[in-house]
Amino acid sequence: MKFHRLPLALAAAVAVSGCASLNQVSSDVVGYGAWPAGRTPGGRYVFERLPSQQAELTLQQQLEDAARPALAQAAFTPAADAAQAAVSVQVNLRNMRFERLDYAWGPWGGPWGPAWTVPGRRYPGFWGNPWGPPWWGPSFSTPWYEREVSVLIRDRNGGAVLYEGHARSDGALAGSPALYEAMFRAALADFPQGNPSPRRVNVPLEAESAKAP
Repeated sequence: MKFHRLPLALAAAVAVSGCASLNQVSSDVVGYGAWPAGRTPGGRYVFERLPSQQAELTLQQQLEDAARPALAQAAFTPAADAAQAAVSVQVNLRNMRFERLDYAWGPWGGPWGPAWTVPGRRYPGFWGNPWGPPWWGPSFSTPWYEREVSVLIRDRNGGAVLYEGHARSDGALAGSPALYEAMFRAALADFPQGNPSPRRVNVPLEAESAKAP
């Protein structure tokens, strides 16, 4: 399987799943908190970039811009000088593309339903058939994306991890700045305590981002 770091410069006005009425993003979220007792949540921050992220500066800048509103909501403010920052923040995006067979006829003449495929493998949906011979009859393949954003917050004094959050969603479009902004908000929804039990978090899109194309 190959993960793709895809450009964020997709139209924010396009509905996330292709549905014009969609006005929120649903993400599966986990969070791990180690915020010190007695320490006020939030503070000044700087972004930390891995060497691989340094090689894709435009994309990483767009990703960090998408994370800023979520950090502000969690009481963090950007430091004018890195020396004044109390924490460092690392953000990352993982985007996996599948090919979804939206409709295919099996050997008994009935629809087997959607299935997700990558080269050499097939991932059946709820009505999918994971066994059997190759598909008979027509099928219609469309891209399907599984996206995950992560936020890692470290103490600048010693490097201890203070918070780790992950948000995952899927849909028919690769993504957009508005989508990732909503996912970062979800990833920080349990800050500072965290919640390691996976749960679904719904975050409204901005009004201009939820309009139909």
